[in-house]
Amino acid sequence: MTRTIVESKTKTAIIGFDQPFTVIGERINPTGRKILNEELENGNFSRVEADAIAQVAAGATILDINSGAVFSGKMAEDPRYADNNFVEPTLMKQLIEVVQGVTDSPLCIDSSVPGALEAGLAAAEGRPLLNSVTGEEERLELVLPLVKKYNVPVVAISNDDTGISEDPDVRFAVAKKIVQRAADFGIPAHDIVVDPLVMPIGAMGTAGLQVFTLVRRLREELGVNTTCGASNISFGLPNRHGINNAFLPMAITAGMTSAIMNPVALPIGPKKLAEKKAEVEAAGIILPEGMDDEAFVQMFGMGSTKARAGKEMEAIRAANFLTNNDDGGADWIRTNKVAPKAGQEGRGRAGRSGGRRRS
Repeated sequence: MTRTIVESKTKTAIIGFDQPFTVIGERINPTGRKILNEELENGNFSRVEADAIAQVAAGATILDINSGAVFSGKMAEDPRYADNNFVEPTLMKQLIEVVQGVTDSPLCIDSSVPGALEAGLAAAEGRPLLNSVTGEEERLELVLPLVKKYNVPVVAISNDDTGISEDPDVRFAVAKKIVQRAADFGIPAHDIVVDPLVMPIGAMGTAGLQVFTLVRRLREELGVNTTCGASNISFGLPNRHGINNAFLPMAITAGMTSAIMNPVALPIGPKKLAEKKAEVEAAGIILPEGMDDEAFVQMFGMGSTKARAGKEMEAIRAANFLTNNDDGGADWIRTNKVAPKAGQEGRGRAGRSGGRRRS
């Protein structure tokens, strides 16, 4: 049975067909996150620390660390900051050191810059997952030697020098090529985690069916584990969580063993909270005196003022249970057990002490 081992200094994560689905937390990534990007440019890593802690608490098994920041302010002072080959190696080292300072979760080192990948490999404790190699010739020659040198597993993305094909057979062929080239370097198939590339369902109606078929082929014909950017499937559509919640269990039953995703339901911010309070006040609704913000958002079904596990995590845990990858349903019960109310501890059915009533 194929098992990909990813380790920190003290913890081991196993990606495998007979294992619970592996969630790789994607939040530590400045791409598209303007505030985080600005904070990193100013040497502020507090949000990185908070994101690392929140993702692990929500159920992430591995944390993806992406150093693709753009330091536009520093470019004006030093033109070297316009070059990611200059920015990313130093930033990657800093990010890994910060994250390892607040959690012992295994890491995934994520960059398109070979220098950043090597800087991350040197800084990471244990056996991180490297993200990523493609079927492009130049990329294969740059990344596979690093994988061999540091003896780490790697994400293999199914595109090559011709780009990303819409034909799933072509994407399978690219994955097969990467596995074969890796073998030439002495890298075993169990250390290759293939990303078959999930297309947006809004742009391609067969995207879901394609990826399910691809995952089955990759498992049965190449014997490799798989991953994906889970939210790609719902890109550009309303109610993305609804689509993601359906896609993930379906991908799991097709044989997908991990995903790079956000496990955290983001908290309700002060702006949205203030708008809702104004709306409630305008409607003449009288609230209980002293109601705190958390009780308020719970009452109106807005979510929470605190970061917590997202609905996608609930779908994944249910899928683990249903595919017999949650021993006795222990994880499902643990994460869904309702704490007893004060004075009800030890009471049985219908609140009667001692359990079921005898006739």
